[in-house]
Amino acid sequence: MSRIGFLFPGQGAQHVGMGKELVKHFPAADALFDTANEILGYDLRKLCFEGPAEELDSTVYSQPAIFVTSLAALEKLRSESPDAIEGCEIAAGLSLGEYTALVFAGAMSFEDGLKIVQKRGQAMQDAADATPSGMASVLMMDLPDVEKVRDQAQSAGTIEIANYLCPGNLVLSGVNAAIEMAVDLAEEAGARVVPLAVAGAFHTDVMKPADHQLSIALESVEMKSPDIPVIANVDVKTHSDPAEIKDSLVQQVISPVRWEDSVRSMLDSGVDEFYEIGPGRVLKGLLKRIQRKIPCTVINDS
Repeated sequence: MSRIGFLFPGQGAQHVGMGKELVKHFPAADALFDTANEILGYDLRKLCFEGPAEELDSTVYSQPAIFVTSLAALEKLRSESPDAIEGCEIAAGLSLGEYTALVFAGAMSFEDGLKIVQKRGQAMQDAADATPSGMASVLMMDLPDVEKVRDQAQSAGTIEIANYLCPGNLVLSGVNAAIEMAVDLAEEAGARVVPLAVAGAFHTDVMKPADHQLSIALESVEMKSPDIPVIANVDVKTHSDPAEIKDSLVQQVISPVRWEDSVRSMLDSGVDEFYEIGPGRVLKGLLKRIQRKIPCTVINDS
């Protein structure tokens, strides 16, 4: 019998039209969007289905949108393959996706999770507005070489490796001057560099004001021990203590996302089948770069 792990996507997976087919065919998914509209105070359904893309792509809106659409996709899986839901033994989410994983695992309610995600998105947008910054994927370059690029670019300002995604795919995050220098250095060294369409330098100290705001917001949330283990991005560990979970979520805003290590930890625990649940299919692609032979089923609108 397969040992199943669930993967939930993070910011960047959003696209206009996401969730539309889920709502059309699955009443439980439709109900999530109804609840979300009430909590958020705007029409998330319309924004996800119709855009405009530039609004959906903004941090304030994309984070709640991905969170809700991912849980709507989970309702599709629950309807079509309940055995997969029952059989899931461990979960992980990429950055924002960690909140989705925790809701699935019963650590917090959908309503509380959405409220926190909304506040998280706003806090991160505010921090980004205060300091012009960004992120860039560095492809086809090994970690030691990316570290050299980072070290050199730090002469221009704050810059760190923010996402350890998979072999040959690392993300640099920092102030604009440092990112620009890093792009030049990496391309000169033969790497392919892709600037990311994000508001700012996520998972670095540039987000420092946001971690404090998130900490305050989490104080009012009832967090419980998850029903299944959820791997934390920050330390690649599973936490059962609600206080530890909250602390990990706060630290995540300013700390690197250790996604490759998280997936390898799931593999080491015996997971031999994955489901990527939510918009896009980026996580399946990353998995193939980590362990090509492991099957991964994508659950989204298609």
